[in-house]
Amino acid sequence: RVEIMLAPDDFFELDSFEHSSLFNDASPVWNSLKNIKGYIEENIAPNVSEIRKKGDTLPKTLVVLNGEIFTEGFELECGSPVKGEFKVKIDGKKAFGASVLFAGASILDDTVQIGDGTVVEPGALIKGPTIIGRSSEIRQGAYIRGSTLIGERCIVGHATEMKNAVMLNRVTAGHFAYIGDSILGSDVNLGAGTKLANLSIIKSPVNLRIDGVVHKTGLKKFGAILGDSCDTGCNSVTSPGTLLGKRSIVVPNATVPNGYHPPKTIIR
Repeated sequence: RVEIMLAPDDFFELDSFEHSSLFNDASPVWNSLKNIKGYIEENIAPNVSEIRKKGDTLPKTLVVLNGEIFTEGFELECGSPVKGEFKVKIDGKKAFGASVLFAGASILDDTVQIGDGTVVEPGALIKGPTIIGRSSEIRQGAYIRGSTLIGERCIVGHATEMKNAVMLNRVTAGHFAYIGDSILGSDVNLGAGTKLANLSIIKSPVNLRIDGVVHKTGLKKFGAILGDSCDTGCNSVTSPGTLLGKRSIVVPNATVPNGYHPPKTIIR
């Protein structure tokens, strides 16, 4: 019974996620963590090489539409791209699906894909391989370290760091979060200061004890798997090897113990 509850489908509704095949044959769910880099390398459509020719740190704000790069002749009406509030006009006409990379953003290699309508703010730093979906927002000071897959309408906020991690769709990590070796389901919200710890203090592989059964993950680094619609409060911490079922809640300042927590659990 417990094994069935540890499959990807038990944590995520995958029908609307463009990259659902990442989770094929990945049961228990944490096996998906082993596949992230390889999946991205096989499926990425890099689209930043021409942008990077202008410098790893962009000296000027750029608009990208249908593969064409605009350095002038555009107007920006700033707002949330996630909510459809960020507007771009090129030569006075609305440019639907245009991406914006602000001066001061850094893209450190060519293996990066930035989706239509996505905004990368000044001071954000992105390493590959990374795929960023449509209409997402990479805010000032975000640090994306590579092997990262970000879905549609996601927010990677100020001082938020990601590596070897996945966001499905409509995930918000707005402020001061650490997301390492972790997967966040659709509509997950991380309160400010949430840390998904991924390395055991004793430097051993992360194992999980669930209903008296020890599961050897084989992962030296394993943060958290958060099912769809989970919420964490400000300054909460998950222990390495945490599994939160759908619609679970972590209250502010709580530390979540390692292991599996069923759907709709409230952790205080």
